[in-house]
Amino acid sequence: MRLREAFFRWLLPAAFVLPLWLVLGGIVFHAGWGMLWVLFIALPSVFLGQLLLTLLTRSRASVRAERAVSWWDVAGFTLWHGLTIAVGCFIDGAFGWLLAGAIVVGIGLIWLQLWQLWNEAKGAGIRIRIRETISWSTVPGQPSSATTEREPEVIVVRESDPRD
Repeated sequence: MRLREAFFRWLLPAAFVLPLWLVLGGIVFHAGWGMLWVLFIALPSVFLGQLLLTLLTRSRASVRAERAVSWWDVAGFTLWHGLTIAVGCFIDGAFGWLLAGAIVVGIGLIWLQLWQLWNEAKGAGIRIRIRETISWSTVPGQPSSATTEREPEVIVVRESDPRD
């Protein structure tokens, strides 16, 4: 449970730390012209992607209630953050594979978050509708509609001409 809570607290700072790591990694590991790629593509992509994933994760009711992410989230974020950190090391020969893996895992993580959000929202909607149905059908003191049929009230307005 503590690991899941730690990931819950790590999601927002990760949006700032991971892009910073890409910049620092580019400087430390001498990315050269790759720094242009980092500044104009990687930095905004990782920042906005992590913010989107944080929003999708924290919008689930179970995550807000427990203040902890699911185990699927722990696995997905561990893999994505690990690959993002590895991309920031600019390893010759492995950079392309690591980058492709980070992109695929990032897209997969977005789909995972949407799937979990959809399943929780779908289940909550059914429970709410069932509760509403039960509460409306069991209200005490309400006569049934079949026994209290009345004729509708009709109001007739007659116009009279003031000249008459």
